[in-house]
Amino acid sequence: MSDPEINDEVEAAADEDMAEAEGTNAGDGNAQATGLEDIEPEMPERTTFLEWATPPHKTIALPHDDLHAVASVLEYLYKSDYFPTLAGPTSMEYDPTVPQSDNEGVALLRHARVYTLAQRFRLPGLSALAHKKIHLTQSTAKGEIAYARFVYREAAPDDEAIRKPVAAFWATRSHVLRHEAEQEFKRMCLEFPQFGFDVLSLVLDAQEKRSQRNEVQSSGTVPGRKRQRVSGI
Repeated sequence: MSDPEINDEVEAAADEDMAEAEGTNAGDGNAQATGLEDIEPEMPERTTFLEWATPPHKTIALPHDDLHAVASVLEYLYKSDYFPTLAGPTSMEYDPTVPQSDNEGVALLRHARVYTLAQRFRLPGLSALAHKKIHLTQSTAKGEIAYARFVYREAAPDDEAIRKPVAAFWATRSHVLRHEAEQEFKRMCLEFPQFGFDVLSLVLDAQEKRSQRNEVQSSGTVPGRKRQRVSGI
């Protein structure tokens, strides 16, 4: 047999052996699992935010809160302001829902309710905004009493940011405004003794300061200040 014929027979035999080996491996693969099938974990189906928030299966119950105040909080979260919005540093847009003579304190109470919700939800930016709008709101004596009653009933006892201005307002204007709302002012003091105490304390403090200034002007000395001791040495 010539060399070329021998080489052809060797190559043919090698091909047959390789084919048999591949057939055996393929048969083994079909017969048993390799253990690699479960390497990729199954991903859970993603729930979109819209699906999560779609009512009625996701709701927040606020049964004791004013609906308009809650709406104002939501409006602030989207627009960084709420109606009536600021029209400048010292003014707000016109609100047609507030009566001309606001004896019920509609405007003041609207912002006060937003303020208390902002405090509860820990929204300092909204608290500051509502507080600013309170000071930009004009009202009547009776409206101010309605606002004071809400503050002393709903605001935290240690929240001086909103309580102190209420007491200061009545301490500086009570001698005039109480004649416009004398019965309401009396009921307010009886219902909330702390309010009466806060107002009286500020009135007495102011009176004491006036007395000290008058004494200084008349005597030329500061009351209560001792003379400088002169050493005998």
